[in-house]
Amino acid sequence: MSAASEIARVRAIVEPIASDLGLDLYDIERRGATMRVTLDTLPGSAGGVTLDELSLATRLISRELDHEDPIAGHYTLEVTSPGLERALRSAAHFRREVGQTISVRLRDPLAEPRRLRGVLVGADAAAATLLGDDGVERTIPLDDIDKARTVFDYAPAPKPGKGPSKRSPAHASGSAGSTATSTTSTIAKEQHES
Repeated sequence: MSAASEIARVRAIVEPIASDLGLDLYDIERRGATMRVTLDTLPGSAGGVTLDELSLATRLISRELDHEDPIAGHYTLEVTSPGLERALRSAAHFRREVGQTISVRLRDPLAEPRRLRGVLVGADAAAATLLGDDGVERTIPLDDIDKARTVFDYAPAPKPGKGPSKRSPAHASGSAGSTATSTTSTIAKEQHES
């Protein structure tokens, strides 16, 4: 069975569980023997996914994967949150992060510039529009993007009554209310062949 078909089968199992828990299935990826399921709060929610939510989701997903058996052989199930600096791998990821600061690396090693950073001002199924730190707005086809992620400014928050720091005019360029790190729940699985 191909990794793509395994991911599709796992997605069909995980989506209703995430929905029942009031969470969003952000991503699923297979890396070697690890099946990583990334869950997030629903778009527009305040705060991030809690460890308790991830633990419950891990138990429910694990139980269903045991029952449905969509993955051949040994694997490790990892249920995680995307954290503040999250990878943007699909059009839905880009649309969700409009208004956030992102960094992009283009596929073409000869592109000038190859690395871009700025505020994501628009996104659709085919392209993302970035207002660069240089003030130039660029529309980038998603197929031309090698890697992209949100950027969180780790500068200290301004002291009460002092206003924003000179180093960082916008302290929180990550998702509002999220924690600075992602949280993860992992279970090693051994599937038995029938």
